[in-house]
Amino acid sequence: MSYEIVLKDIVGDFAENKDLAREIRINKIIPALEKKEEVVLDFSGVNSVTQSFVHALISSLMRQYGDDVLEVISFKNCNETVSKIISIVVEYMQESV
Repeated sequence: MSYEIVLKDIVGDFAENKDLAREIRINKIIPALEKKEEVVLDFSGVNSVTQSFVHALISSLMRQYGDDVLEVISFKNCNETVSKIISIVVEYMQESV
């Protein structure tokens, strides 16, 4: 079972608000993970993200659940820019955890 979050509906085409990322993490991602659901973060229509947005979205999940959390969270419909920023944050967190 998977739970899909369409980010454009929440953040618009530029995901920059880290408080919104925190709300998504706390109110949507964590409850789904606790129900043992896979989480699909759908970035369709999101043209760009800031590193701080992605960090607020996933870094504490990686601290709390370890790198294994990336096996149940997937990033869908990311353009090249979004993919690069997600990769930067994931690599940074893997080095620091």
